[in-house]
Amino acid sequence: MDAPLQGRVALITGGGRGIGLAIAQRLHQLGAAVSIVDPGWSIDGRPEDDGLAARTATELGGGALGLPLDAASADGAEQAVARTVERFGALDIVVNNAAILRDAFIFKARSADWQEVLRVNLQGPIGLLAQATPVMREQVKAGRPSGRIVNIVSSAGLYGNFGQFAYASAKAGLFGLTRVAALDLARLGITCNAVAPFAATRVTHTIQPANEAQGRYKERALRVGAEHVARLVAGLCLEAARGITGQLFGVRGREVFLFNQPRPVSRMVAAPPAWEEGKLVAAMEREFGALFTPDTTDLEAFNTEPEV
Repeated sequence: MDAPLQGRVALITGGGRGIGLAIAQRLHQLGAAVSIVDPGWSIDGRPEDDGLAARTATELGGGALGLPLDAASADGAEQAVARTVERFGALDIVVNNAAILRDAFIFKARSADWQEVLRVNLQGPIGLLAQATPVMREQVKAGRPSGRIVNIVSSAGLYGNFGQFAYASAKAGLFGLTRVAALDLARLGITCNAVAPFAATRVTHTIQPANEAQGRYKERALRVGAEHVARLVAGLCLEAARGITGQLFGVRGREVFLFNQPRPVSRMVAAPPAWEEGKLVAAMEREFGALFTPDTTDLEAFNTEPEV
């Protein structure tokens, strides 16, 4: 098999299961050395299998390192980067994939739960990139090819979904991080992109359909393999993808989507001196009403037959 990532070093959080595992396997198949950073938690972020990372690395074989670390902690992020560089001599690719779920309607929210979701799903990627990007920048300055960052986001953070205010907030924030990282790192050619995956994972299994349409979504999603996500992520890590940065992609089976990004779609201006509130609302209904985004969940928006 061709090895276009030979000599490259990747760090994948949540790399012991599901999409993270598929990504780790594909990058390894393409020649990259990989660090599997995974504490082996359950989907709700509680201890479950602390030997997962080590077993995964053993199964991958040579050029794989298992690190049972909580990458969302300051010490865990620092160790993950340091031990990867110590083992493989560099760090070229970072995939922020680790995530947990503790769903609840916002009017039933428990502070400890939503704070932990934000810590793992958003603060973790920020902290990891704060540790990894100085290393990646110095490598480029020393003559090494520029690095790649891929953040695994979610359509829930773009459309919303019932009971997922913490998860959706974190994933929306992760896309904001993607944009800023792409801008901050552009001068040295380090790219940063976001991928919203549709695949059968532990997250998919947790879906509790609120209606028939969402039930069909879950049934279809469970037929979609994670290997398709891995191929898109791997593609973004190639040298050929050096011109792709700051973008938001989706992948569902053999389908790949490019999402648009929030930009003004219409404009209105008040006559001097300013808007009067009642007239402002009336004008908004008249000028913008046809362009308002409908209250559709991500499950309903993508409830069509996938190309598997």
